[in-house]
Parts: sequence; C-alpha cells; structure tokens
Amino acid sequence: MTAYVALLRAVNVGGTGALAMAELRRLCEAAGFAAVRTYIASGNVVFTSPLDAATVKRRLEEALQVSTGRQVSVAVRTAAELAAALAANPFADAPPSTTVLHFLDAPPQADTLERAVAPDGERLALGAREIYVAYGAGMGRSRLKLPSAAEGTARNVNTVAKLVAMTAEVSAA
Repeated sequence: MTAYVALLRAVNVGGTGALAMAELRRLCEAAGFAAVRTYIASGNVVFTSPLDAATVKRRLEEALQVSTGRQVSVAVRTAAELAAALAANPFADAPPSTTVLHFLDAPPQADTLERAVAPDGERLALGAREIYVAYGAGMGRSRLKLPSAAEGTARNVNTVAKLVAMTAEVSAA
C-alpha cells in the first residue's frame, strides 16, 4: 500500500467550493482508499491505496464530479514525493506561514519565472512539480501574477509539513 496525499483545488475557499471533510472522507473510502484522514477544511486528504497515482487521481476526481456536480481538480503526491517537495523548499529562511508550494500535475514550464510578475518582492523558485513562493508580507496582500500556477493548488509550508507527518503515520499503521 502506498500512502498518498490529495490536494483538492478550490475547496472551501470563499464559500464557493464547500465540501464537508466528512463527505470527502466518505468519498475516498467509497473509492476504495484506506486509512483516510483529512486535515483542515481546505481539501487535504491522506490515505493509502494499492493503486498508482494516476488511477488514484482519476478515481477521486470522478467521485468528486458525481458528488458535487462540478469538476474538482486534484493534485496527488505519494508520501515520498510530498516529503521531497518539502525538503526542497529553497526558502527555509522565510516564515512557513507565508511560504507556499503551488502543486502542479506536471513540471512547471521553463519560462514560468520569466512570465511571473512579483511587484511586492515575492521570491519564486521551481521544483519538480511545484512552484515555491515566499510571499514576505503574506499571500493575501500580494499582487503576484503567476500564470503557470492557475491550474494548480497551493498550500503553505506549515500545512505541507503537517501532511508529511500524517502520511508517515498512515504508512506506519
């Protein structure tokens, strides 16, 4: 069994993507995932499955479509991939609450940094399938334009660290 984390895009943000975490757990269990746990009401779910990541992603997105009536994008990482993304954070000197990983399905495009507009001094770096952003004054005040992140979903370093710990717990169970 592989431990996975699924990061749902636009769930419980601004009231437009409301999905109770109990319902998300139920959907994951009905899709055949085990040891299902959610973390905060923003679409973070940890579980185990014998399936490969592409099948996990497809199954969860299909279950969400049926349940919510809309397409919900999901970024899926194995426990090892998530831990590696956290370890690769190039902004360890920045506050974890204002440093964000934008999770993508594919590696960021080579021109991602050139196309970004960071008027508030945000620092950016590319990862394997992530874009790292140190927001400095915070994401809420930022006027950062990051076109490459439009299809992804973001989590701050504190959340990613908690999810890494949770994947380690379900792996050990």
